[in-house]
Amino acid sequence: MSFKSAALAFLCASSAFALPVRREVPQEHSHEQFLTSLRKSLNLNNPDQIADPVFGLLGNAAAANGAGKIADPTCLQQATADQAFTNAKAAGDVQGMVDALIYRALERNSGKVGLATDQCTSITAKNPEIAAIQQHQDPASPNAAAINKAVTLELAKQIKSLGGNPQDALKAGTFAPGDVNDPTAKGNSCDTTDDPVGCIFTQNLLVPDATAAEIDAAVAGVSAGTPTGNTGNAAGNSGDAGGNTANAGGNAGNGGSDATCPPPVTVTVMAGGAATQAPAATSAPPAASTTAASASAGGNLQKFTGALGGQAAPAVTAGGRGFVVAGSDDFLNAGAALGRSCDIQHNKCANVANSDAGKSAGLTVAQCDQQNAQCRAAIA
Repeated sequence: MSFKSAALAFLCASSAFALPVRREVPQEHSHEQFLTSLRKSLNLNNPDQIADPVFGLLGNAAAANGAGKIADPTCLQQATADQAFTNAKAAGDVQGMVDALIYRALERNSGKVGLATDQCTSITAKNPEIAAIQQHQDPASPNAAAINKAVTLELAKQIKSLGGNPQDALKAGTFAPGDVNDPTAKGNSCDTTDDPVGCIFTQNLLVPDATAAEIDAAVAGVSAGTPTGNTGNAAGNSGDAGGNTANAGGNAGNGGSDATCPPPVTVTVMAGGAATQAPAATSAPPAASTTAASASAGGNLQKFTGALGGQAAPAVTAGGRGFVVAGSDDFLNAGAALGRSCDIQHNKCANVANSDAGKSAGLTVAQCDQQNAQCRAAIA
């Protein structure tokens, strides 16, 4: 969600020096299993050159860095889900289609606990099942319980129409409402990048939007193989005065707010007693090789050298199914592995920025966002 114009103008004018920005920490990896599934389906055919499904869950400024040919970052989540759904359908992968629907229903990041994310209006989804779904909204926002329940019930109908388990719609749910005045700006969130299932599940943080009985009742008239299409865009604009339903679970930790300030050329901060310098926003390190043979011969594929707060991107090497990140997570695709490495660095940087030491040094999450965009740009 955009910051107030006056505050944004002040921040843009003050880009020559660090300013603390209060916001919720990132949590776009809370439902990690669906990012993994979408990545697999999207990579089958990606004509719009979307960098990775994680970008669709970020705020517009950060989402634009991975949007490829999608001109409107507000629609990136929908476009990513739509293409992945198309690919899974062509492959006869029912679970892939179900996961694309669930991904579409996940919340996007915004700038603060309780703020809303806009709905996509500039692009119409090619698949009516995707068009029927809207993203969850922040449970701390007005009418969020009713809005999110409607999203989940519509999602259940679409899942059943594909022959999937409609109870899986509950997996798109979010966290308990956060305190909009929380001085840490964290809310009730998590963002564990090395949890393949998703920390919202393994830490038992998900709050169901509906009961199992309500799901059963909602899908009673839906038969498998008969998609319901867009039956009213259940979340729609119901109850939110501006048409912006509010971002579920407070996934407000935005890998980039909606602000469009021009990035500073360099940012020097002090964290943990050591000075670190962010690389120029317009510079990109050499592109890494994308073959396991090159990884084996050259060692670490991750060539990005930025290290705000003393946090470097972890190594990507050959191993596992193809490529290993930080000696544990393994990926078939080098680009996905490098993206995970960037995200791990981003989250560690954000943790430093939200610590007392980081705040004292003037390190902000916004600077971590900028560095993450540079890291991901280097993958190409």
